[in-house]
Amino acid sequence: MTFPTFPVALAIVEDDARVRELLRTYLSRQPEFSCTIVVGSMEEFWEELALGLPPRVILLDVSLPGQSGIQALPMLKKRLPEADVVLQTMHDDADRIYQALRAGATGYVIKNATSLPQYKQALLDVLQGGAALSPSVARKALQHFQPAPSQQPALLSAREQQVLQALLDGLSEKQVAARLTLSPDTVHTYVKRLYDKLRVNSRAELLSRAAKGDL
Repeated sequence: MTFPTFPVALAIVEDDARVRELLRTYLSRQPEFSCTIVVGSMEEFWEELALGLPPRVILLDVSLPGQSGIQALPMLKKRLPEADVVLQTMHDDADRIYQALRAGATGYVIKNATSLPQYKQALLDVLQGGAALSPSVARKALQHFQPAPSQQPALLSAREQQVLQALLDGLSEKQVAARLTLSPDTVHTYVKRLYDKLRVNSRAELLSRAAKGDL
């Protein structure tokens, strides 16, 4: 895995001027980030993108005027395939979460449950190969991998479920190893098993499978 060189170019797309300025002020003071695009709509974002440096990570509000964050995701992934997109919203309703993860978001955070330092950590997590999911979002995603008692035995072993939960919590493989008191090589083996069992090839695809509940 190639880790980013800091500072990385960050875009903030948020229609609430107060929230937008709060995020810009805090994150622009962090040495890891350079706020290159700070706008209130996707229409403004596309205009700014044509004029300057493409962002490496995008903090994107779900409910924007005009083109919404979820509507913009497929185009963002096509135009900026290397960029990580972290969606933010006031609500953790399942439909929006699943739409976002299916469309390729690498993070989904709840505004009123996320402090400014947690925003920073969420962005760093996705830049370092993790996923940024607020706890309530991670729980909804994980539930799709847990069969009802009347169903056939679980596809995943208990340890694989633990590794999956840690990945959905946004941890890197090294952090998973520390949480579960395993060696990094052992965690890597479990991750490969998860990928094989769930027929995915990347963290983004794993999150997408979690969103679909397609086992």
